[in-house]
Amino acid sequence: MNSQYNRLFFVLLISGLILGLFAQSAPGFKAKKLAFELLQTFPHDKSAFTQGLIYHNNVLYEGTGQRGASSLRKVTLENGVVQQMHHLEDQFFGEGVTILNNRIYQLTWQSNVGFIYDLESFSFQEKIYYPTEGWGLTTDGEHLILSDGSETLYWYDPASFSEMSSLVVRDNGNPVKGLNELEYINGQIFANVYPTDYIVRIDAKSGEVTGWLDCSNFLTPSERRYTDVLNGIAWNPDNGHLFLTGKYWPLLYEIRLLEN
Repeated sequence: MNSQYNRLFFVLLISGLILGLFAQSAPGFKAKKLAFELLQTFPHDKSAFTQGLIYHNNVLYEGTGQRGASSLRKVTLENGVVQQMHHLEDQFFGEGVTILNNRIYQLTWQSNVGFIYDLESFSFQEKIYYPTEGWGLTTDGEHLILSDGSETLYWYDPASFSEMSSLVVRDNGNPVKGLNELEYINGQIFANVYPTDYIVRIDAKSGEVTGWLDCSNFLTPSERRYTDVLNGIAWNPDNGHLFLTGKYWPLLYEIRLLEN
């Protein structure tokens, strides 16, 4: 009787721990929760530890992480097929990517160095250096905007890659830490909040969170196995839709915001 009870207790304990890995506490944001419509899904490479995502000229550009598996990719949206790939050296942990002036910028996590590539050929052009960790990267069309996993965003000059300014992100006065992958859209910055499946929308001038998205129900329990958190935001300027995915996620999602 005691042994049966112990076995039952052990099974329940392990089950609780497994479920706890995927449970996300309520975000507690004071800003409004943004409603959106899920339009369609596309295949996504389950081996891709997604760190950055861009939609440019009808294709996706994706940066992936993990030492020994970090890459820069050009991907066909409709089927997830990788058209072109550049592998980073094994010592680098790839992070955010963005495109500006026909150049691709890619950060690395803890090496304090990033890389610039030619947009078409992926050929290496030069290195860039920064004092913080590298997490997310986007552009407002003139400057580069970098996150380092804290509550601070940094504006960099794209030519010299020198820091120009910084901004603390707050939700009703409370700092929002864990800012990760970024996407700049018409004066707002959308940012994944690590380690969750939430996205915050930030006013790029004030740093105030103006809304947030809950994407924690995208994956079914079976799809969730062996995946990590949401990380990947790309904007289609032609229709205003967003593409979202995550680390080791099997799918990429196209959504449309239903409110401003």
